[in-house]
Amino acid sequence: MGDPVFWLVFFSAALALNLSPGPDLLYVLSRTLSGGRRIGVVSACGVCSGALVHVAFAALGISAILATSALAFTVVKYVGAAYLLYLGFQALRSAGGGTALAFNAAPRASAWKAYRQGVLVDLLNPKAAIFFMAFLPQFVRPDHGSVPLQLLVLGVLVVVVAIIVEVALVFLAARATTALRNNPVMSQWIDRTLGSILIALGIRLGLAERL
Repeated sequence: MGDPVFWLVFFSAALALNLSPGPDLLYVLSRTLSGGRRIGVVSACGVCSGALVHVAFAALGISAILATSALAFTVVKYVGAAYLLYLGFQALRSAGGGTALAFNAAPRASAWKAYRQGVLVDLLNPKAAIFFMAFLPQFVRPDHGSVPLQLLVLGVLVVVVAIIVEVALVFLAARATTALRNNPVMSQWIDRTLGSILIALGIRLGLAERL
């Protein structure tokens, strides 16, 4: 798999997909807006950890269940939508206090919570599972060995691109919003924005149709 043209096309596609404003990226940026750079980075790590699980499922063929079973897709979809709505309403309820909590809470606990939420946001999105199942096989080459292994390697590389892109955008977003987060009035509006984004993502996921 040493063809430079192959890798150029693959990484270009992976970069373009990860730069598009999808649910994961919007979630990570909204968490950065509300909690700062550190929370944004661990949220990105959480989202990408969830994506790695989807990659493993795609390599094992388990993701095909979500693509072919209307019941499985619907159950995961509504659980994910409900979780996003819950996070959104929590952010709205704590408007004005979320930023203070993010800076004053015990670092290990707040980071773990952000990481865990990121994992669940990605895991409970059936569209992410179907994405990997649809995207990765396009780059599988039957004459290059085990197909599941190729899917796994390609999927991990997509996630590596994702974490690089998301962390870079987290740093940019954190730098741009530092002054805003130190302003109590703006802090309240940031929490409201976070809540609104999460609720919108929850509604969007709840209305998503199986491909």
